[in-house]
Amino acid sequence: MALSFEILEKDIAGRIGRLSDGKKTVKTPALLPVINPHLPIITPREMQDMGVQALITNAYIISRSTEFRERALAEGLHAMLDFDGVIMTDSGSFQLSVYGEVEISNQQTIEFQQAIGSDIIVPLDIPTHPDTEREQVEEELAITLSRLKEANGFANHANHTLAGPVQGGLFEDLREFAGREISEMGLKFCPLGAVVPLMETYRYKDLVKVVMAAKRGLKPGICVHLFGAGHPSMFALAVAMGCDLFDSAAYALYAKAGRYMTTHGSYHLHELSYLPCACQVCSTHTAESLQKSPDKERLLALHNLHVTLAEINRIRQAIKDGVLWELVDERCRGHPQLLRGYRELLTYGEELKQQDRVSKRRFFYRGSESCLRTEVLRYHDMVERFEVGKRALVTFDQKVHSGYDAVFFFKPPFGPYPPELSETFPIGQSEIPDWDNEMVRCGCIGIERLTKANPDTKIIVRCRSYWKDIIESTAPSVEVDLEDL
Repeated sequence: MALSFEILEKDIAGRIGRLSDGKKTVKTPALLPVINPHLPIITPREMQDMGVQALITNAYIISRSTEFRERALAEGLHAMLDFDGVIMTDSGSFQLSVYGEVEISNQQTIEFQQAIGSDIIVPLDIPTHPDTEREQVEEELAITLSRLKEANGFANHANHTLAGPVQGGLFEDLREFAGREISEMGLKFCPLGAVVPLMETYRYKDLVKVVMAAKRGLKPGICVHLFGAGHPSMFALAVAMGCDLFDSAAYALYAKAGRYMTTHGSYHLHELSYLPCACQVCSTHTAESLQKSPDKERLLALHNLHVTLAEINRIRQAIKDGVLWELVDERCRGHPQLLRGYRELLTYGEELKQQDRVSKRRFFYRGSESCLRTEVLRYHDMVERFEVGKRALVTFDQKVHSGYDAVFFFKPPFGPYPPELSETFPIGQSEIPDWDNEMVRCGCIGIERLTKANPDTKIIVRCRSYWKDIIESTAPSVEVDLEDL
């Protein structure tokens, strides 16, 4: 039975969802660890015991293996791997990107994936490198879409879910076009392909552009898989853009290189004097004993997978609580290039605002980036609906003054608000530090929106003199009444 995708909760563009075929269920966001049957450093059964509900393996490797091909065909993939959850298989496209060719056709790989009982099958798409010239990108995208249409025509949709990889290099219009074309084919599961080179070189700003362009073309109910996203430090950013699934062998590759994962980066194990984690591996070893252990690689892999799975749960809870922006902010301050990606995502505020939830648990101001959050943009839209009369006051001192048709208090970065809204979201549930120029300037945008929506109203702003220049530069049509005169 093909998988269905149900969205249960949302925050920003992130979703808690359920991918299910009636018997197997994957709660999203989710990680699909990569399994190489030739190198089972952690077995699929162990992963299932750790809470993994889905994994990915490479059908091309299995098809070329004298050890596993016949077993997979005879026993089925689930029995061979001893895993009861959802299994996705890659077609050989990864090998195509690395070696330039594979000894299998599109139809052959689809038929093999179906024969071994894969739940999610992938056509032989062409993963075009992000830095490829446009002419080549267009040619290879056309081949990918042609192969996908071919696969869509003969694949067994009753028992398998066909994935529709979204390619297009760095060209946002091509990514959007690909997403729209795949949506029109009726596919419900779409990986975003050829983004690993961007993540390997920390080009998170480009990654945001690519993902947001693809999402613009995809229908909102499609489950989105970010191919090759393996480090937990960037999961929150990806989920905020609307990515639901990730796959990676990073847990094993980092362990092989002696690298210890954390949510804010990774360390070479020999650099650590202490293990900043309480998983079973870290609670039973010191940094020194782990470094000397003959099972160091396996133990590191177990730790890395534990950290990765824990971050997925942390993101789910953030979505449920409506505080995903704050987790994104926290994670993206762990690396300057992640911060660039975060700031790029904030430029898509108007798009994200349409998908974000209206009420949340809280709003914590964490710096100037918070001024661009969706909650602030939505509040500025709401300001235009306030009733003001002929003469209105916006006061920074939070005191009611007589002689006005309406009196508004002021709280940055949101701006003016009627006193009766002081307990409602976001005013009542927002925590801000001492006022600074950036947050006050952002709040003054709200004053300007109020002024433009009410051109016949005289609006006076009462404040201390050191805010005067910011008010007059941001909301030039208001009259400023200084408290300290």
